[in-house]
Amino acid sequence: MSLVTTFPTGAELERAKALLAGCGLSYRTISPAPGYGLVGVAALVVEPEARGALASESGRDLACAGWVDYQPAQIEVPQWEPPAYEEDLFGRAAIMVLASCIADQTKIRLVAHISGDLTAVFPYLNAQMPQACYSARGPTFTFMDGYRMVTVYARRIAVAKADEIVDAWRELEAIRRKANEVWSRRTAIEPSYEMRQKPPALEIFKRLPQTNCGLCGETTCLAFAVKVHAGHAPVSLCRPAFEGDYGVNREPLLEICRGLGVSL
Repeated sequence: MSLVTTFPTGAELERAKALLAGCGLSYRTISPAPGYGLVGVAALVVEPEARGALASESGRDLACAGWVDYQPAQIEVPQWEPPAYEEDLFGRAAIMVLASCIADQTKIRLVAHISGDLTAVFPYLNAQMPQACYSARGPTFTFMDGYRMVTVYARRIAVAKADEIVDAWRELEAIRRKANEVWSRRTAIEPSYEMRQKPPALEIFKRLPQTNCGLCGETTCLAFAVKVHAGHAPVSLCRPAFEGDYGVNREPLLEICRGLGVSL
């Protein structure tokens, strides 16, 4: 199975390509340009041998977002330039974390950092997207895009269940456009600070180890998820995720709970 990764900067991508060329190993790239050129750096697709070579040649100083199994893109990158905005709150984005999604191993989870600050647009987005969950305390803005859960922070975005890397860029570009378009119309929108119904507790349950170990004080992981969702217990009581053999679940749990505005 081929593997794919991406990088926070183009310079890191070029370093990786130079290392592979020096080892005589093949690779190919997937470019987000032009349509998604503001929300990502080109992805690198390699075989397992090449990934091992990158690890041994660069040590720990090559900054990549993480490796996942490569899945062919289900959509094409648009072949036109993305729109520009006079007041651009979003700026540019780069994927900093790329991993298999805990809730669905066939999908990917990502965290992207942005150069702008989206805090000011959240109340206006909240007025325009009645199914979203806005938490002014975070601040965070969480919504479902089909089966994908998206949590937008002031300067970063977490996406669960992206299909593959091009779909991840598509999601980030959609957020960039939505935030800037709503901001451009803000004088005609009454901002809303209402915190509506949160996405279901099942979204927390999917990211728990599901061992039903009882160490949290509940008999099942589902019962614990419901309690966390209601704000009656901190998610950190899940000892397998926070102290035991399921550490890989920790960050996805923290991300979903921050997005829902529930106790960590």
